[in-house]
Amino acid sequence: MLATAAVAAITAGVPVSPARATPPNIPSKATAQTQLNTLTVAAEANAGTYDRDLFPHWITISGTCNTRETVLERDGSGVVVSSSCAATSGSWYSPYDGATWTAAADLDIDHVVPLAEAWRSGASAWTTSKRQSFANDLTRPQLIAVTDDVNQTKGDQDPSTWQPSLSSYRCTYARMWIAVKYYWGLTLQSAEKTALQGMLNTCA
Repeated sequence: MLATAAVAAITAGVPVSPARATPPNIPSKATAQTQLNTLTVAAEANAGTYDRDLFPHWITISGTCNTRETVLERDGSGVVVSSSCAATSGSWYSPYDGATWTAAADLDIDHVVPLAEAWRSGASAWTTSKRQSFANDLTRPQLIAVTDDVNQTKGDQDPSTWQPSLSSYRCTYARMWIAVKYYWGLTLQSAEKTALQGMLNTCA
């Protein structure tokens, strides 16, 4: 949630420097390894019943700012927003591919663990309220501003079939993915776990 000073600056239409340029609470390699070791390996289920509308987003976070707008402000540099909280200028670095953008329209907010992947990994048994919390989770490293085409290419794939093209970011991506699945009690597929382990092994 935005701090009072940041809200005041946004209202005034002046640049806001992000407190964090990356998602919060990314675990260390050691913590991620411990979490990965405890996750349950299971086959995916209920893929045919997935519906994106079962994960309500984006919700209002503060004032007129919804989740997407909040992440754009957090992940950008020199972001200026309108009175309705729409980002009108700024600069965004997409760590998946190393691209930098100056128009918010070129950015998607990626669910690190995609909604459909979560559904197949246990979220189909959740309440709609819990799925809404998952889809708008600003406390875990679940949401990140990235190049829109890259996010669309990723789709609902897990790390066994999709990883960031910027190989130097794969360690971070694996730690984020593991942290989200661990917190939300989601399962892993065997190939997914193997891929995550390989990505963790690239961490310094």
